[in-house]
Amino acid sequence: MNKTELAAAVDTRRTFAIISHPDAGKTTITEQMLLFGGVVRQAGTVKARKSGNFAKSDWMEIEKKRGISVTSSVMQFDYDGKRINILDTPGHEDFSEDTYRTLMAVDSAVMVIDSAKGIEPQTKKLFQICKMRGIPIFTFMNKLDRDGREPLDLLNEVEEVLGIETYPMNWPMGMGKGLKGLYDRYNHRVELYHNEAHGETFLPLDKDGKLDPSNELTKDSIYRDTLDEMELIEEAGNDFDEAKIASGDMTPVFFGSALTNFGVETFLKTYLKYAPKPSAHKTRDDEIVQPTAEQFSGFVFKIQANMNPNHRDRIAFVRICSGEFDRGMDVFLQRTGKKMRLNNSTQFMADTRETVETAVAGDIVGLYDTGNFQIGDTIYAGKHAVQFEKLPQFTPELFMRVTAKNVMKQKSFHKGIDQLVQEGAVQLYTSYSTGDYILGAVGQLQFEVFKFRMLNEYNSEVVMEPLGNKTARWIDPDQLDEKMSSSRNLLVKDRSGAPLFLFENAFAERWFADKYPNVKLTSKL
Repeated sequence: MNKTELAAAVDTRRTFAIISHPDAGKTTITEQMLLFGGVVRQAGTVKARKSGNFAKSDWMEIEKKRGISVTSSVMQFDYDGKRINILDTPGHEDFSEDTYRTLMAVDSAVMVIDSAKGIEPQTKKLFQICKMRGIPIFTFMNKLDRDGREPLDLLNEVEEVLGIETYPMNWPMGMGKGLKGLYDRYNHRVELYHNEAHGETFLPLDKDGKLDPSNELTKDSIYRDTLDEMELIEEAGNDFDEAKIASGDMTPVFFGSALTNFGVETFLKTYLKYAPKPSAHKTRDDEIVQPTAEQFSGFVFKIQANMNPNHRDRIAFVRICSGEFDRGMDVFLQRTGKKMRLNNSTQFMADTRETVETAVAGDIVGLYDTGNFQIGDTIYAGKHAVQFEKLPQFTPELFMRVTAKNVMKQKSFHKGIDQLVQEGAVQLYTSYSTGDYILGAVGQLQFEVFKFRMLNEYNSEVVMEPLGNKTARWIDPDQLDEKMSSSRNLLVKDRSGAPLFLFENAFAERWFADKYPNVKLTSKL
């Protein structure tokens, strides 16, 4: 592509993550959007809508069994002249780290809120990450098909708890069994709830924001209550401010029901009008890399093994930050300086998971990996070396000693541990004295998923011995004396060989500090 063609292609990209507390409905809304793009996805395979296989973005076996998302799914489709990269993230707090990294790879976020429950703890945590990055946030108040809280209460809670201004783009006319439709403030119309069999879905409003008096709905008390509420919002609510939306200081709020596919397409169309195109990225040298720069660059934000269990594939997900990707191109892996050719690549396209020939800034590309990549790696083409900012990494708080139940299956045991640890959900440590494997994680569910996947994907049954909550503290190797270790502070090595202590509690850490006052410990490597 020449400069003009590259700029035009980048301009059509929209890359966003869907965030929420568990069970707020984000996977359901993701699937509805995929239907509008003519695509559904299951187990790493994209199926056309005409096949009747309306699959879930939760492709992992344990996700299907539990009905939750524990890994970020990446999907792509074309809609309304835009190429959309959508990342459905884990809602469960034990997988926050995967979500935080995913948020580094998007340009905006869609926050799904259960209209009966309002702001929940995980929603608040994820919102704060978005706010810290200053990315635009669009809110979808879900589950209008059920009775929920008053819309005004929900708006007030978003403003007070999250500290962001709201602007309702539409307003519910009733809820639950009494749901009549949506008063669409932005499009100046009423969207009727499941009225397809009885005529028009959309009814125009007059210059005063009212329906034609001859319409039966005007006699309904729910409609009249909605007009009163809209009058209050017009007088006391915030003014629409596109600049504030772009800076993440105002969130447009949409109401609807993902389960019944009500209000989702209206949301998607409006979102695309205000969602940002691919943004610039900062390097560790404080350089700003523009998406339309000619030199290709990108970073690995996720690694996933066994998306297709039949082929034992391992894919590194790369957010393209600048330039154009061409299959077979030569790039440099910044961490090692190694030159590599990107022959095996995939993109999650509209009707198939297929080899990608070309992609541009804003797109997410999957690179088949044999162990070259790590989360956070930068790849680039050309002479100018690039290293993007470090991705967030959490220090584990829960620890387990892990061994293979069948000592004859050590090969599959080690392969499984190596691949799953590289995905970043659990972290691996090795005991200094015994060489035992110790896993660290942010939450208990990560261990359960690890155990499940070791058995189902690597045919390796593992025994896990809880070590409980520990505080991890790294120590300078030059200051280390192995005699410092005790039953209260276990000495281990991380994957890079750096020594650290796992303290059983704050008292043990203070005792160590008093005994070795000149030894400096750090909470992160």
